[in-house]
Amino acid sequence: MSVALQAVEILAQEETTFRGLGAVGYGLAAIGPGVGIGIVVGKAIEGMARQPEMAGQLRTTMFLGIAFTEALALIGIVAGFIF
Repeated sequence: MSVALQAVEILAQEETTFRGLGAVGYGLAAIGPGVGIGIVVGKAIEGMARQPEMAGQLRTTMFLGIAFTEALALIGIVAGFIF
């Protein structure tokens, strides 16, 4: 067996695992939904201030927007466990 093949075989056997990088990646990925929820709530409050009579409908829509945005964060954490 040649020296090059032996070197490739040795390198293939070595495993380098970085524990905790998934948590760092998820932490960075959670910034997006956090910003999204802030924008949704801010715009809903702005709409309620402009038209107080629409507050009920805006609040319902705001909670739906928060739920969909938070789903992104949950998908991110599940993907972190899968991969």
